[in-house]
Amino acid sequence: MSSQRARRRKAERIRGLMATEGPVINENVSRMNRDRYAAAARFDEYEALRDEARGIKEDAIADLPALLDTLRESVEANGGHLYLADDAADANQYITSVAESENADSLVKSKSMTTEEIEVNEALEAAGVDVWETDLGEFVLQVADESPSHIIGPSLHKSREEIATLFNAVFEPEEPLETADELTEFARDYLGERIRHADIGMTGANFVLADSGTITLVTNEGNARKSAVTPNTHIAVTGVEKVIPGATELQPFVDLISKSATGQDISQYVTMLTPPVEIPTIDFDRPDDPLGSGDDERDFHLVLIDNGRLDMRDDDQLRETLYCIRCGACANSCANFQHVGGHAFGGETYTGGIATGWEAGIGGEEAAADFNDLCTGCSRCVNACPVKIDIPWINTVVRDRLNADAAPSEFEFLVEGLTPDAEGTVDVQKRFFGNFETLAKLGSATAPLSNWVTSFGPARTAMDRFLGVAPERDLPTFRRQTLVDWFDSRRPRAPNATANRSVVLYPDVYTNYVLVERGKAAVRTLEALGVHVELCPPVETGRAPLSQGMIATATDHAEALAAELDPYLDADFDVVAIEPSDLAMFRREYEKLVPDDSPRISANSYDVLEYVYGLLADGASGDALATPTTPVAYHSHCQQRTLGLETYTEAVLDELGFDVETSDVECCGMAGSFGYKSEYYDLSMDVGSELEDAFEDPSRQLVASGTSCTEQLGAVFEDGVVHPVELIAPDGS
Repeated sequence: MSSQRARRRKAERIRGLMATEGPVINENVSRMNRDRYAAAARFDEYEALRDEARGIKEDAIADLPALLDTLRESVEANGGHLYLADDAADANQYITSVAESENADSLVKSKSMTTEEIEVNEALEAAGVDVWETDLGEFVLQVADESPSHIIGPSLHKSREEIATLFNAVFEPEEPLETADELTEFARDYLGERIRHADIGMTGANFVLADSGTITLVTNEGNARKSAVTPNTHIAVTGVEKVIPGATELQPFVDLISKSATGQDISQYVTMLTPPVEIPTIDFDRPDDPLGSGDDERDFHLVLIDNGRLDMRDDDQLRETLYCIRCGACANSCANFQHVGGHAFGGETYTGGIATGWEAGIGGEEAAADFNDLCTGCSRCVNACPVKIDIPWINTVVRDRLNADAAPSEFEFLVEGLTPDAEGTVDVQKRFFGNFETLAKLGSATAPLSNWVTSFGPARTAMDRFLGVAPERDLPTFRRQTLVDWFDSRRPRAPNATANRSVVLYPDVYTNYVLVERGKAAVRTLEALGVHVELCPPVETGRAPLSQGMIATATDHAEALAAELDPYLDADFDVVAIEPSDLAMFRREYEKLVPDDSPRISANSYDVLEYVYGLLADGASGDALATPTTPVAYHSHCQQRTLGLETYTEAVLDELGFDVETSDVECCGMAGSFGYKSEYYDLSMDVGSELEDAFEDPSRQLVASGTSCTEQLGAVFEDGVVHPVELIAPDGS
């Protein structure tokens, strides 16, 4: 299949899921995300517990072999059995052998993503065992013969009306089921019968305590308890990563998991079982007998799954995936997931941001290839994750590994010379978007001819066909005079003799070659506040290639820019950035790309409005800055928010008397190159459509902090958008 056909097929699939599942997914996961914010705000220890939980998982994964030995001793001392399965086939063989030894005809299950991963239902059914999902969402999917769309809410993509239609068609009740209460009551009664007469109960385990053999189940339905203790035999299936030392280490996770997952202060049920439990089962065939008079010969099997996890433990880049506690917060916080759901943003088993790590770890990188690019690297999921997993980096690493396996394209000549040899063969589309600096230099040097050519119909058709550039998206307009040209034209310029601060302003690619006015405004604003300003050479931070998974190219850029910044930092200059995604590189990704230079760059780099706020707070006079002339509608950049910097812009505008309406829409949907790609254009605009409801007053000047936001707001509203520094800059040329 040609790359163009593949892109069109993906776009069609995404559009289909946006139409059929998107509205219900959006309503459900957006609500859980809002509830997560509220739960965290109510809980003073939230951030401290995140750090504690992260430390526990780091230590537990590092000590995993010893913990497994301790756990085996504990389980066997309790009278149970522990089986460490190498892979899915090994696990299923053991589980079906247990069923055969028990002459089991039926098995009831509570929700478990690990059993989805190994496809245990299919293995048991092939062995002649009837399997019943007792979690309501999983039961719905079992009846519908569908796969889960969310880690904790498997049927979140289905509305109540759809479920009612499904149940009425399959079960043909005497009275049609309509309300949520009727559906729940029907499922409870139907599944209750199967639980009462099941030969085996199967559960997962949220956490397993090595020192006691205790399994912990965190649920909002009572079915897990019933499935565990009603039948004579209980099989718990979970990944090796769920093992922690003991009850002392459990507490932070119990506090965090429900808040992160559903925004509840605590889940309905937190069940701690040290099986096999001692109480006899209830004999439902003899209802008149006293409670506890049933079979007291209980059996317990703990099946721990490796299935690639121990290799992930030894992989420096994928290891963090094993810290995951399966809360789904990464999916709930993701704008793309909110609009398309896990049947697009997910693999065979796992969904959401963390799905790339899980699918690549258990099935190889190719298992994540189809959905990996839906992660835009905005980093909102990092702040949402209760154990602070750097999910965007995991996605980037897998993207890089997929790039390394890419086959050469017949259109390689179109991007010849754009990618350093260290990168190897990379998809043509990724090479194009990952080398925007080269394209911008060429576009600026040949402007305005370049702008005319790229707006020409046949050129846009060719860019769509060969490079996957969405024809609906307006392309950037390159400026012949760059910011560096303008700055140099102001020389000779003596240092500001009265300045007590010196700044090196970083001219990102867009500011230097496209949105030059915001760069000029930043220079004038800083100088008006008494700062001596120099301009750094325009070396790309590495953000563009990193977004395409081109880590070697990104590292080359980062090393080159760090070398340019070194003399300024030696001279006690502060680094000021206009583009939030580049500031995020300085403060986050440079830790991985240029670890030796990162601490100094991170500690001395600032967002331009953050820096202005600091100057005003330190007593600088804002009298020379512009005064308000119109009310403002402001949207901040995703990475600006994850860095906690949007409040500085709001504070500065408020201080200067602007009437500001701030968008509560967390992501505009553009995400840099993402919205330019033809396969993702419709999803990008669907996410961006939420801005229309946020900004209904046409009299307000649209203001955005990031390039991607500027372009998306311009596409949604077809109106001029400016950077906040352009609002406050004094007049000048």
